[in-house]
Amino acid sequence: MFSSLVLAATLAAAPAPRSAASAQTVVHVPKLDALTGLSAFLERAGTHAALLRPSAWRAELHPFLTIDPTRPETLTAVGLDATGPATVSLREDGRVSCMRVSDAKVFQQKAAEAMTEAGGAEAKPVTAKGVTTVSTTRAAGGAMGYALKGQEVCAFGATDEGGAVLLKESVKLVGKAPAPDARLSKVAGVAFLATGGTVVGLDGTASGLKVDGTAMKLPLPPFQAKSNSPYGAMKPEGLLFSRVAVAPAGVSQAVGSLRASIQALCPTCPKEQVQASADAVAKQLTGNMLVNMSNVQVRGSLRTREARFFAVKQALAAEVKDAAAVKSALAPLGTLPGAKALEDGWALTVKGGSVLVRQKGKHLVVGNDETVMQATMAALPETTAKQERAAEFTLDPKLLARGLSQVSLSDVLSDEQLAALFAVSSELGPLLARSERITGWMDSVPGGAHRFVFDWTLPESK
Repeated sequence: MFSSLVLAATLAAAPAPRSAASAQTVVHVPKLDALTGLSAFLERAGTHAALLRPSAWRAELHPFLTIDPTRPETLTAVGLDATGPATVSLREDGRVSCMRVSDAKVFQQKAAEAMTEAGGAEAKPVTAKGVTTVSTTRAAGGAMGYALKGQEVCAFGATDEGGAVLLKESVKLVGKAPAPDARLSKVAGVAFLATGGTVVGLDGTASGLKVDGTAMKLPLPPFQAKSNSPYGAMKPEGLLFSRVAVAPAGVSQAVGSLRASIQALCPTCPKEQVQASADAVAKQLTGNMLVNMSNVQVRGSLRTREARFFAVKQALAAEVKDAAAVKSALAPLGTLPGAKALEDGWALTVKGGSVLVRQKGKHLVVGNDETVMQATMAALPETTAKQERAAEFTLDPKLLARGLSQVSLSDVLSDEQLAALFAVSSELGPLLARSERITGWMDSVPGGAHRFVFDWTLPESK
């Protein structure tokens, strides 16, 4: 009984978008007049990243009307409610934009003018069962129109084949009250984006963006929050600094990911031997881990696996249950090709450099750069400290911009992943270089998903 009441209360509080069936992506704004802070961030960020400028996406809000949520008069002028909700559904056959009207007659007049201006053939409104519909074709191809009932209107823009289908869908959407979307209740924001297994809530101010989301199938192990961490007192430094508490069920996955990377760099290393050592080490880890990515130094082409591995100078630390047992599990590394014994561990020579595996007390540290390894090991504290979330991270946007800028044009032309990094660098690099910090946290949620929250902070306006 109690759980039913909780579920009902949750659904009642959840945003209720008028989202079209089979939508690949849904954008929902519960109140258009609540976008002021988010728009202020996008306006400011857009001076350095054109993709974030509100002017770059305003045209996507409606299939044929030109509106700007940051200027309420542009909505009022076409008969739309500047304080109401808006939902945009993107489908393979077009898009549907549902909003609330403040003046139905003004909306119909402005819609007719806009559709004619967009190349639509003349079409008269048809009213049946309380729903007024208009549907027309474009001279350049495609269809557009709307369905209006009371104060609710859903307009569509479609492919040639999708016109009739989206008109029917628009009629259906205005015909009943939208159902609360439980997915959106799990994140906070003034605007929501849902695509695939990812849901994101957005909010902001002139000096910061807040992102709150959940995602399925992220390439990450499950997390489990703990009250304290041996890395809780360490000061965040470098490109990426993250404290992580991995759930017991995810420790093998985390170790396996690192093992696979090292195995790929050392194809002559016996797989069974490397696997056995990794499995033995995994059994001795508590789940408390640290990721310390210092900086990016690209030397030559990034097209090879080893070049990408050694480009990011980093060290990974993990708390162990039994230091002696871990030392014993690592002993077989000494028989691997290129292995060299160190006072506190091993150095494994592989393609592109050396992988360092060392121990300090109850800490196992693995890295690819001597300087970063020494700095990380020297900073390891002797006592635990409080860790608020299962995974906490700090990202230096300036160092990230510097790293992204090192992707060469020749690499871009030969590798799709590097081309994507180059695109990010070109679009967001200038903004990252002018940002102060990005901080956030992650945790696991039921169903195998991850919750993530981060704040992107810009310098205070002068």
